[in-house]
Amino acid sequence: MTLSKADVLVIGGGPVGLSCAYSLLKSGRSVTLIDAREIGVGSGGGNAGHIVPSHIVPLAAPGIIPTALKWLIFDAKNSPFGMKISLAPEYLAWLLQFAAACSDSNVQRGIPPLKALGLLSARNFAEMIAAEGFDCHYRETGLLFLYKTEAAFAGGQHEAELLHQHCLPAEVLDTAAVHAREPAALEDVIAGVHFTGDASLNPARFLHLLAERVRALGADLRPHTSVTRLESAGGKITRVITAEAEFEAQQIVLASGAWSPLVARGLGLNLPVQPARGFSLTMAATQSMPRQALILGERRVAVTPLGDKLRFTGRLEVGNLSTTPNPKYIAQIERAVREYIQVDEKLDIQETWAGLRPTTPDGLPVIGFSPRHSNLILATGHAMLGLSLGPGTGQVVAELANGAQTAFDLSPLSLARF
Repeated sequence: MTLSKADVLVIGGGPVGLSCAYSLLKSGRSVTLIDAREIGVGSGGGNAGHIVPSHIVPLAAPGIIPTALKWLIFDAKNSPFGMKISLAPEYLAWLLQFAAACSDSNVQRGIPPLKALGLLSARNFAEMIAAEGFDCHYRETGLLFLYKTEAAFAGGQHEAELLHQHCLPAEVLDTAAVHAREPAALEDVIAGVHFTGDASLNPARFLHLLAERVRALGADLRPHTSVTRLESAGGKITRVITAEAEFEAQQIVLASGAWSPLVARGLGLNLPVQPARGFSLTMAATQSMPRQALILGERRVAVTPLGDKLRFTGRLEVGNLSTTPNPKYIAQIERAVREYIQVDEKLDIQETWAGLRPTTPDGLPVIGFSPRHSNLILATGHAMLGLSLGPGTGQVVAELANGAQTAFDLSPLSLARF
């Protein structure tokens, strides 16, 4: 088996791994990037494509568990949530940790790093796309939440108030204003909240262009290169073993998303990341295309215009590593969209997709050095925000690798918190 030596070895070719490679290359480092599958084609390519600095509240928050149980027990047919039934110790431990983290104190602890990372990423997206000339249907038209009930709208108003407290933009829209803002909305949509600082793009197109640019900057890209073992000694990763080759590197970045715990097995790390599966369907443009990216408030479904295509994305299913689309949930997502906006009677569906969001118990990513390995940087656990937080994560990972001051305090995102 051949031995390859690298300056920085990035494990994972999704939004986070590619962003890390890009920032490292721009900082003058040499990069080898490996992925078990195609680079830039995994779970990141079929997601909603939302860039959301407005998402400052971690997934583990007060009210999440009662809401999820209400959906599962009383309206399972339309529930946007799901859970794998398993007695695996690491899964049960994760669930207990998640339940304990659904607190106001976790929200208050999580807002500062999520806000800092979200704003940094949004800025980096805009600068990168402009500098590189990426044609990926990037649009700074915000994210509009649509509501059909007063109860759900009250929750949206509360979130808008929270954003205002943290100096982030949000507009609360009454019935007339929301229909003026989004003519595709059906008559029974009563209100909306527009997070005007957000953006959207075609994620598959963006990742394809980013991978091409990373290659052009000199990265050695190795798709279909699956890690079988990480060897360590003396507090360092000494060798990365794959079926195709062995690697030695000065620095290693673990950015394998939901597969990160599998890649890191044997290192003695407590890396509590569970997969949270989502689904999407992508179709040719409809007659009444939405003006901007949408979230359908009560149904938790995302709608994204992608140039000459339209995508619907939904469901959060914890604990399932399968990436096979389930027709039942694809149909559920389409049904939900038809409750909110004008949609062609027959859709020209071009792709259905299932992908995995790497989710930690407290809803915050893990970014920082391994507590046991001086040359291993962890960059995983971004949940639904891997694409959105990718360019910011790439910047701070490059700063860590270069021994520079990071753009913001990463200590709340350290693995040591677990």
